[in-house]
Amino acid sequence: MSQMMNAVVKTAPAQGAEWQQQPVPVPKPDWVLVKVKATSICGTDVHIYQWNKWAGDRIGPKKLPQILGHEVAGEVVEVGPHCKRIRVGDYISAETHIYDPGDLQAMLGQLHIGERMKIVGVDHDGCFAEFFAVPESVCWVNDKGIPPELATVQEPMGNACYTLLGEDGDVAGKTVAIFGDGPTALFAAGLARACGLTQIFMVGMSDFALAIAKKMGADHILNIGDKTVDRLQYIRDHTGGYGTDLVLDMVGAPAAVEEGLKVIRKGGRYSAFGVGPGVIPVDYVNGIVFRGITINGISGRRMFDTWYRVRNLLASGRIDIRPIVTHLFELKDFAKGFEAAMGNPRQCGKAVLFPDPAELAAAKKRMGI
Repeated sequence: MSQMMNAVVKTAPAQGAEWQQQPVPVPKPDWVLVKVKATSICGTDVHIYQWNKWAGDRIGPKKLPQILGHEVAGEVVEVGPHCKRIRVGDYISAETHIYDPGDLQAMLGQLHIGERMKIVGVDHDGCFAEFFAVPESVCWVNDKGIPPELATVQEPMGNACYTLLGEDGDVAGKTVAIFGDGPTALFAAGLARACGLTQIFMVGMSDFALAIAKKMGADHILNIGDKTVDRLQYIRDHTGGYGTDLVLDMVGAPAAVEEGLKVIRKGGRYSAFGVGPGVIPVDYVNGIVFRGITINGISGRRMFDTWYRVRNLLASGRIDIRPIVTHLFELKDFAKGFEAAMGNPRQCGKAVLFPDPAELAAAKKRMGI
């Protein structure tokens, strides 16, 4: 194996990235080396690519250069001497959150929110490369029947799964309003259908994305640009006058938060996943306390509960997420992928990148592109 590889590298605190030759990483004793089959662009990658305030504060110019990316599917080609579970040849994806087993949260089973947790592609080099190294502890063995272009998006699909199911998974037969129309929101619509929710309302602003939501199983499409529809009244009219059992906030915009707290029924559950501008004023007493609303903050995925569920749903064919995977590119054409992901109005679901052009060709054939 060559000692050098191609990678997408963030080199400077400004918009963009560079296609560079980098050394193939040497795995630590409890890490593995993975040959990347497919990797996909996430909103976090867009923040880093654009180098917005979050990226500047969270990463900072002193950590550059750094390889981007954290959503991945690939084959293990080397394991460190301390690895016991993962073997050479395993087809894996990786949990983004590298937990510290000494954290209180980790010891309590909350591996995804530890105080000293590190994040792939944020705190160290990521997977927008021909090879990347990752701890064995966060490797997830994929079902071989899930192709790379779908296996790579299990990480954000896990976000959607956790946002929908919450802590108890008690969702079958219930109603839900999903605010947002990004890829994770679209995954949530498909998961809601697969998990037996009965009325699925999708609130968004992109006709392109909302059309995908309809394919994924949303019963009601509500475009915020349509001023002829009173969304609050519409949702109440279709839920017996009560509002939805669940609200999934996938966008974090103040207006969406305000509306979400209005359309949820008394005693309902509000899952907060969207990352907005920071402080958002809410009617705490009348909107939450007196209405008995449960609010779940969603950061990441339950490890490894949502990985298990997502793998099973994809492998069984209970859910087809191909409509959400709209763009496929060679990794060297990463700029085209970011351009698609950053488009406004949205004309892209998930953009997937392939280091090997043969993998790209095979994926296009499977996807009928």
